[in-house]
Amino acid sequence: MSFFKGQETFSLDNKGRVNIPAKMRKALSPDANDTFVLTRGTDKCIVAYPLNEWKKYEERYMGMNQFDEENRFFLRTILAWCEEVEIDAQQRITIGKRYLDFASLEGKVTVVGMIDHIEFWNPDEFERYLNGHGDQYEQIAAKVMQS
Repeated sequence: MSFFKGQETFSLDNKGRVNIPAKMRKALSPDANDTFVLTRGTDKCIVAYPLNEWKKYEERYMGMNQFDEENRFFLRTILAWCEEVEIDAQQRITIGKRYLDFASLEGKVTVVGMIDHIEFWNPDEFERYLNGHGDQYEQIAAKVMQS
């Protein structure tokens, strides 16, 4: 199992390529075959699941009732946004134009580790997200960490 944590900001080249941080590459399971599944995040970011972790979600999605309208909408949205990408020889992945547009990625990209996946954020958007919850961290931490 992969466990991604930390954050780094990298330059995005004119072909949409961005480095995967070394510490996150080290956390990548060999079962991922240096492949990620990109999809739209629930916030204004792009998420990248290692292929082996994504397979676990596929199993879960297979069990969802496709006759339920909310399930269909969710599945259509997340799956329509899916694309497999491989880490190249320079330890980068290519993020396609529709992903770049969705997350307003240009120039710089903040890469955030999120346990079983990596997120790609516009650095300013990520800062706004964090600041939008600023003083609530302690209260939220207490709430989510209750036993």
